[in-house]
Amino acid sequence: MEETAAIILAAGKSTRMKTESPKVLHPICGQPMLAYVLSACRDAGVDRLLVVVGHGKDEVVAHFSGQSDVRWVEQTNQRGTGHAVLCCREALMDFDGSVLVIAGDMPLVRRETLANLLETRRNCGDAVVIATTVLKDPDGYGRIVRDETGKLQAIVEDRDCTPEQKTIREVNPSYYCFDCRRMFEALENLRPDNVKGEYYITDAVHILRDLGGGASAIEAVPAEDAMGINSRLDLAVVGRAMQDRIQLAIMQEGVTIVDPDNTWIEAGVSIGRDTIVYPFTFIGTGAALGERCRVGPFARIAAQATVGDDAVVEEIGVTDLLSK
Repeated sequence: MEETAAIILAAGKSTRMKTESPKVLHPICGQPMLAYVLSACRDAGVDRLLVVVGHGKDEVVAHFSGQSDVRWVEQTNQRGTGHAVLCCREALMDFDGSVLVIAGDMPLVRRETLANLLETRRNCGDAVVIATTVLKDPDGYGRIVRDETGKLQAIVEDRDCTPEQKTIREVNPSYYCFDCRRMFEALENLRPDNVKGEYYITDAVHILRDLGGGASAIEAVPAEDAMGINSRLDLAVVGRAMQDRIQLAIMQEGVTIVDPDNTWIEAGVSIGRDTIVYPFTFIGTGAALGERCRVGPFARIAAQATVGDDAVVEEIGVTDLLSK
């Protein structure tokens, strides 16, 4: 089977978040947003993981130091998404397969979407396949323009859209799958002909299409998953969406969560069947709870804690709080 790789873009600094910390280290339900992207790639069967770092690179690399399957590539000067991918050319010099290119600040990415992208490119043989989504409000996103046969014709940035193109609701959430060799050939022909003077990965898609390599777009990204994080509000909205996923997965395993809106369970928590979680309960990342437990209301279980079968974890009383 064809070998696969993923390039995860994590070099940028988010000015709108007003933070000194690297954006990709900001936590979503107890773990850095970049961790979700790495997990999705692994679960999709990706063989090689490359993460492009820049701002706060030492902090990012140190945080994931135990993950030996990740190769770190530095983008010294942030000159756009196309330039970031081009920085990986040496690391992929011996590689000849499909390459996913995704952003490190999109933790809602799903394994299924990435696996679908890889399979589609493998089957169709196009030089690039992108996954698109349809939004009720596409403002700010690049629009997907198709020809009369439905084939991808162009990706038009929001600021460059005509009034007619502004009405298009199918957008580009930046999920790409390239043939590695042809991708780097296209990247070498990029020009920074834009207001920011940057090299854009979307231009590589246009180049490959114009050269006859083939470029396809499949509507494969749920609207929720298209959201990246550029502000503290985005962080909260994505955190809520991730929390819903975590709780749904736990309930599907036979756990009762009495009031999901007033319960918070971080990533990596395991809870045994027939346990009941009552409102205003917090369970920290990596905690393990047994079967038939009763947790809360107003309970807090620390990260990595272990709770045995049939345990009752009651609320923290006022006197307990005053004594600590």
